[in-house]
Amino acid sequence: MDWVERTARLRQWTRSGTRAPHKPLLFLYALSRFQQDADDEVRYSAVEEDLRALLTEYGPGNRTTPAYPFHHLVSDGVWEVRTERGPGSPGTGVRELRATGATGRLTPELRAALRREPSLLPRIARVLLDLNFPPSLHGELCEAVGLELEVAETAPLSAARRQRDRRMREMVLTAYEYRCAFCGYDGRIGAVPVGLEAAHVRWWAFDGPDEVENGLCLCSLHHKLFDKGVLGLGPGHRILVSQSFVGHSTAAREHVVTLSGRPLIGPQPGAGPVADAHRSWHTAQVFHGTPRPATTV
Repeated sequence: MDWVERTARLRQWTRSGTRAPHKPLLFLYALSRFQQDADDEVRYSAVEEDLRALLTEYGPGNRTTPAYPFHHLVSDGVWEVRTERGPGSPGTGVRELRATGATGRLTPELRAALRREPSLLPRIARVLLDLNFPPSLHGELCEAVGLELEVAETAPLSAARRQRDRRMREMVLTAYEYRCAFCGYDGRIGAVPVGLEAAHVRWWAFDGPDEVENGLCLCSLHHKLFDKGVLGLGPGHRILVSQSFVGHSTAAREHVVTLSGRPLIGPQPGAGPVADAHRSWHTAQVFHGTPRPATTV
């Protein structure tokens, strides 16, 4: 059985690019628990808050209960649930999972495969990360679930489904003249730009194309905040700042809060601006909460 391919085909609810990372988040969490204890079962009532925090931090704005992936991941053949009554999940209800003492863990077949082939775990984890989250969040996510990826293996191309265009970074940085579109940062060491990255507006994992119209040149800080939903892009290509963001320092105000309502810097004439379809996807699927009022200078 090809567990990497099975991971790439996790059945998820989808509609018009809507993010539903509930199963991948639980799967990553389960891989972390396997690393700690290969035979450990996780009791739903004990991990409910951990899973809820992951969904809140890394899921889209439309919240859902952690009971949903705990039950539905069973259908993908990688996860099993037992209750005090025996094998099988009691359903997606939080009360039922709590009342029946429901526990879950990776299936015996998958646990056996992970024991036989230690490199399989990081390969599975990288597929989950690549197909569901932008690269800027991978390290943070592993830390959040407690997962250590010591073997940096790349999943087969068949599992990744499509290959990134290596020209994307250069095309986007050139279009924005090597300046952060949010703050104007343009640092270099000699002729080499440092701390500048090409951000996908609609994530590559969700069919975002490797094109200038789906890219922004951002400094490392603003790229991370953009992918976390602290920053967004509103109508007229003006910067959105989430009201959920809290920062009292001068640096937080200058580098984040005061961006609210500012127009983007770039792209240069002749380069396509961010397409409305990609901008709208990011606002609906990544940006957190309500935008702050535009800052008056």
